[in-house]
Amino acid sequence: MLIALLAESAAHGDAAPAFPPFETWHMPGQLFWLAILFTTLYLAMSRWILPKLSDTLEKRSDRIASDLDQAARLNDQATEAQQALELRIAQARNKARETSEKAHQKMEAEMAAETARVDAEIGKKLEAADARIDTLRATAMKNVEQIAIDTTAAMTARFGLKSSAADLKSAVSAAMGKK
Repeated sequence: MLIALLAESAAHGDAAPAFPPFETWHMPGQLFWLAILFTTLYLAMSRWILPKLSDTLEKRSDRIASDLDQAARLNDQATEAQQALELRIAQARNKARETSEKAHQKMEAEMAAETARVDAEIGKKLEAADARIDTLRATAMKNVEQIAIDTTAAMTARFGLKSSAADLKSAVSAAMGKK
């Protein structure tokens, strides 16, 4: 439409028409409607939109504050629970340490008693073995002397010498260190 208007004015040789909103005879109507629209917009904003927006912001602020308070309470509870847990762990460790020490002491006492019993048994067996060895040694020494006398008699007989049993016994006793 604007193009048609421009083409018509160009055909008549008139100057180009002014932009309609800037023509002065439109200004009073425009100012009137501006005042009405501004007032309506101001009233709508102040009566309905801004209060709802304020309520929303206030509710949001209250909810954030409530959530922060709840988070602080939960954090305090978690801290208390952690401290209680650490205390229980420390108590359990102490109890375990005490139980371990008692068991260790009991085992050491049992081992000491068993060791003493075994040492006593071994001591008795060693005494019995020493007595038996002494008996066997004494018997063997008696037999050694008789064997030495018999061996000496056999050797002297081989060389063709004749000796009495008393002479052979005294010679063997002298050689063994007996009298």
